[in-house]
Amino acid sequence: LLYFASSFTGITGVEKPWRTIIWESEKELIESIKSYKTLSNSVSHARVLLIGPVGEGKSSFFNSINSVFRGHVTYIHKYYTSFIYYNYLTATLCHSSCDTMGLETVQAEGLNLDDISNVINGHIPDHYQFNPSVPLQPEDQRFRKNPELKDKIHSSDFLFCFVFISLYLNFCLLLYLFIVLLLGIPQLVLLTKVDEACPLVKEDIKNIYKSTSIKKIAATRIGVSLSCVVLVKNYSEELELETNIDILLLSAVIQMLRFVDNYFDEISDPMSSAAIKD
Repeated sequence: LLYFASSFTGITGVEKPWRTIIWESEKELIESIKSYKTLSNSVSHARVLLIGPVGEGKSSFFNSINSVFRGHVTYIHKYYTSFIYYNYLTATLCHSSCDTMGLETVQAEGLNLDDISNVINGHIPDHYQFNPSVPLQPEDQRFRKNPELKDKIHSSDFLFCFVFISLYLNFCLLLYLFIVLLLGIPQLVLLTKVDEACPLVKEDIKNIYKSTSIKKIAATRIGVSLSCVVLVKNYSEELELETNIDILLLSAVIQMLRFVDNYFDEISDPMSSAAIKD
């Protein structure tokens, strides 16, 4: 289901982008995110889970979003074995995200499959230190036995680096994806480092949705609808913010919030399968 690009040759582009980005919309995007409110009266902050293999840019994505709202490039240290709850920047933002330790091709070295379910169902407390070999057990004092809707995950994002075709497609990682699908959580795929794979994008970030090769891979090799795939660039080498990078990051957040809305729409429907899941 999940494939990612490796060595790209023959990158091609077209004059008309395959997805429209309004490159003068930064202020509007920021205001839209700040004014966002969930569709549930019992949930003040949407919780989005960000998962992906080690080193694919999860923490960089958090830092990049934080940078946009702080007005300068920032870096937040994180422990790679913990579950960390991030509230984006200010109490006025009704959007928060949760980060996990990375996925590994060998389950014993990465996030335990049972803990994926525990996180999504709200059983894992913030700042919990994961143990890859032993998931959090119901008898543990830290196990949240009766999570409320506000404690659960409302959407999940898979983040992968576009530069490498990996050997991530294996039974263990397919199980991660399957569990999230089984729990009825809307999924968005974020592809990062696209500029490193495509000279067209490296030359000008505005070309990010003009590459026909990138579109083909996003549409055929990931295993989700193209509408569920978003291209982003994290801040890495830059010392100062760049408007076009900001707009891509903010557009990704907007799409994440739309997927959160999909989740609340589903659980409000008594006939939906998601409404009866634990």
